[in-house]
Amino acid sequence: QVQLVESGGGLVQAGNSLRLSCVASGRTFSTYSMAWFRQSPGKEREFVATISRSGGVTDYADSVKGRFTVSRDNAKNTMYLQMNSLKPEDTAVYYCAADRSGLVTAAPRNYDYWGQGTQVTVSS
Repeated sequence: QVQLVESGGGLVQAGNSLRLSCVASGRTFSTYSMAWFRQSPGKEREFVATISRSGGVTDYADSVKGRFTVSRDNAKNTMYLQMNSLKPEDTAVYYCAADRSGLVTAAPRNYDYWGQGTQVTVSS
């Protein structure tokens, strides 16, 4: 069992940056591939970024490519999402997720554990 806790969300103006963190409990963090998803009111949960167990492979949604960077520090059991050049359409609750199989995938159904989410609001 893994518990995930997100932090770092908040209210920012368009064009600014935020860094989200996701801290995992336990000693098996490095065996999970990880991902960020987001969900806005009235919309389905949307893939944002994913990262492999070692951090050597990453993938991004087209909507965030070039603006967001996912990374992880296995020694600290932590995954990060650096979000630059934020836009109002990035406003959402951001969730981190862990996949026991280690797949690097954008499909939410593949992820076994989820955090509670952190709100990001970008004003125009």
